[in-house]
Amino acid sequence: MIFEKIHTVPTSDELIDKAFKRASRARSGKQITGRTSGRKAEESMLLTAANVLSDNLANIVRRFPNFDDLPRFYYELTDILVGVDNMRMSLGSVDWASGKIHDISRDYVGKMRKDRDPMGLRKEAFGRMASIIKSISKNLIMLNDARNILRKLPSVDDEPTIVVAGYPNVGKSSFVSAITGANPEVAAYPFTTKGVTIGHFIRDHDRYQVLDTPGLLDRPMADRNDIELQAITALKYLDAVVLFILDASETCGYEISDQKRMLDEVKEQFDLPIIVVANKSDLPDFKELDFVDMKMSTATGEGIDLVVNKLLDMIDEKKKLQPDEPEESSLEFNSDSWDV
Repeated sequence: MIFEKIHTVPTSDELIDKAFKRASRARSGKQITGRTSGRKAEESMLLTAANVLSDNLANIVRRFPNFDDLPRFYYELTDILVGVDNMRMSLGSVDWASGKIHDISRDYVGKMRKDRDPMGLRKEAFGRMASIIKSISKNLIMLNDARNILRKLPSVDDEPTIVVAGYPNVGKSSFVSAITGANPEVAAYPFTTKGVTIGHFIRDHDRYQVLDTPGLLDRPMADRNDIELQAITALKYLDAVVLFILDASETCGYEISDQKRMLDEVKEQFDLPIIVVANKSDLPDFKELDFVDMKMSTATGEGIDLVVNKLLDMIDEKKKLQPDEPEESSLEFNSDSWDV
């Protein structure tokens, strides 16, 4: 997943403590016999602390993805959850601090080579570097909070997707399990207490993704808060078609009229191809409905293959209507530890 390799972002106190402890160890390894060796020991302390701080800050920035390269689906979710502009600003502050500390170390090393009090200059430089780190304390906290939130996003692959919608208990989970295997992945989702069910299946050597989003596409739009509505909107940026499953027997506990109203809302919300399938055709209370495209029974398996074939036809038709687009640039993360 795009965000799972981002390391924990340390606090300002943790960074300062780490840098100055490392500097003390660097000095203790020097044998001091005169003024020259004493100056070199102070230089070593200064450069060690500066490198630890500058490199750690630079690595924090490098491990976050370039937001301009994010797939639109993840960009929208990131903006909803933590605010892309806020993250850009915090990353910019951290990057500035990294460069500033590098400049300070270079400046003070030059001064120490001309001054009779290298220890005093080193302490002054430490004070300036610590002040800079303290000034970005809120940025570091914000980035770590964002990292913790974004790691919970579902791992949705950039491949043809079937988004499953419909009220609870209409057979969505049974459908996903039937076509993807008995145990599709259930991933955490930051907009709901329930997990997103993500399954995959292969047909004619092509892989397809099936997404069931309980808590998002299983109740009327009026019952949702603004963040949930924005999360629903982000789904439209997937390369997807929508399967709306309706319980035509009403044994799910929701009347057909209520299910129809939610169907109309989903159609209004998504600019994506939608197919409406009535489930539970094996039950005696099953009703034939004129606004339904197909019917099936996830209990007996009847009609499921026909529904899948229709969905794949819709995906192929959608591809034909889309203009050719250049491939999105891949995102790379530096796997080096920033424990420098």
